[in-house]
Amino acid sequence: MIAPESENSRTRRLVSPVPTLFSVSPLTTVIYVFSISYEAALSPQERAQTCFLCQLAVFLRYLGDFVGSWASISGFLGSSREALSSRSFRSRFLFATGLTLVTLLLAAIFYSRQTAVAASPQAYLYLEVGGTLLCYCYAANALVRFRGTHDRTALILSFGFVLSGIIETIGYFGLNGALNDGTLALSRVPLGWMVSRTLLAVLLLAALAVERYMPTARKPSKETAAVLLVVAVAAYLTSAAFLAAPAAPVANAKNILSRPWDLLPAGLYLIAAVCFGQRIKNEKEKKSSASLFDYSLLIVASLNAICHVSAAFSRQLFDGPFFLAELSKTFSYVVMLGGALLDQARLFEQVRTMAVSDPLTGLANYRRLISVLEAELDRSRRTQRPFSVVLLDMDGLKTVNDQYGHLTGSRALVRIGKVLRNHSRAIDTPARYGGDEFALVLPEASKDISTRVVTRIRERLAAETEAPALSVSAGVAAFPEDGDTPEKLLGSADRALYVMKHGGRSSVQNLARIAACL
Repeated sequence: MIAPESENSRTRRLVSPVPTLFSVSPLTTVIYVFSISYEAALSPQERAQTCFLCQLAVFLRYLGDFVGSWASISGFLGSSREALSSRSFRSRFLFATGLTLVTLLLAAIFYSRQTAVAASPQAYLYLEVGGTLLCYCYAANALVRFRGTHDRTALILSFGFVLSGIIETIGYFGLNGALNDGTLALSRVPLGWMVSRTLLAVLLLAALAVERYMPTARKPSKETAAVLLVVAVAAYLTSAAFLAAPAAPVANAKNILSRPWDLLPAGLYLIAAVCFGQRIKNEKEKKSSASLFDYSLLIVASLNAICHVSAAFSRQLFDGPFFLAELSKTFSYVVMLGGALLDQARLFEQVRTMAVSDPLTGLANYRRLISVLEAELDRSRRTQRPFSVVLLDMDGLKTVNDQYGHLTGSRALVRIGKVLRNHSRAIDTPARYGGDEFALVLPEASKDISTRVVTRIRERLAAETEAPALSVSAGVAAFPEDGDTPEKLLGSADRALYVMKHGGRSSVQNLARIAACL
């Protein structure tokens, strides 16, 4: 027991460290000021009743000195340029950051435990309702994701969140009924809480195991059946384990770990977080970027681990650590749903891009070309401004394929597509029209401007040093003189291209009207 200090001694203790405040680590300073401010806010009676808090304040006060002074921390992390660029610095920085976050988390838990911070039962029930709604929304989104991508992790988690939401809903009604009847024991840990939270942790690990060890089936129905079997076995084993327990979980307010039961799901979530972090690291080592969905799974597992670490220190329902645990759990659902929605939007954008782009060259495909032509026709009719369409045909593609091979021929098409993309304005649309034919839509450009553009493209191809040497023939059509529909414009440009490709030097006098030429 620590005897209460007199006002003078406490004042001397507050003032004396000020000259040496900057000689200790910044972590020491922050923790010291926090503990002194909180202790000063207590009355003598409250200070005498919270002996454990006084001991905790002393512990936190000297925690920074245990970590080390600012000089030792700087030496630990390394201040040279070589150390800053090394992997050792990164690992040490992550370790120091993690240690700081864990310290702050424990400080927040003990602060909320020792003070009168508590939530009303209504606030807890509102969070429960919001969490269950988020569970159901994510489950529906995960089913849509599995339908489009056959992601078995999403399918397992959809069933997991549905089961967790159902169990939490049942627990919500039972808790609400006990509150209305006045028969709720605050020291009793809700069994539904333990079952739903542990089941979700088990299914997170099951999703990782299925993704790593179960081969992908050719038929989606087999994958669905296997996933349902995994979920059913996990749900049965988790429920049976808690129902077969010799006694219901009860919080012991006298112990520091009032609810050691919560350390089980906390450990499971921590293992899942480590596995998801390793999965993201493996994706980076394979030179492929991890998706936002993977990062959201890592954050969700970490938040749920924090949730149960906080719940393990809860003395009774609705106290500070319990409310902090509920907030962490609900926020993890928000992160899960938000990450899934953002990643699904990315997938939709990727599918849309693939639907309107050529897979070889990356240019717009024929569907996109027709759509752009129709849009430019509508705009030009309103503004009474011309626009041009250029068709380009690669010369001698068959010769290149026969002499160098089809891979070199495909590479030649990619080279032409790259030149078209680099020599186009932001408002222009380069597209692949056919096998070795390309198109270029030039808004607000007359035939003279289009002729100069084609001349620049041909000069750029002629200046390339990569073998084989490439050249193109071109034909130009302009609105409105050469047509007022996409078919007419493309037909006019195609006829001009044919004249240039087969007319040789005898047709140079016609190129001012129909094509671009050197």
